[in-house]
Amino acid sequence: MIKIKNIFFVVIFYNLMITPSFSYLDPGSSSIILQAIIGMIAAVGTTIGIYWKKFKDFFSKLFKKKNKIN
Repeated sequence: MIKIKNIFFVVIFYNLMITPSFSYLDPGSSSIILQAIIGMIAAVGTTIGIYWKKFKDFFSKLFKKKNKIN
């Protein structure tokens, strides 16, 4: 079992070792991030659409009534 004392020590030690980061995000960076988010949404939507169609086709074939004309 992990002791609370060890977890406390690791958290304190980690917080003492953090150094500041001097970085800059220009407008081009935010545009790239926005494009990535839009691309992920499009990819998820396409994937769901493809598998939804396969799902519907599978169950429509499974439960299709056979109509025979005598």
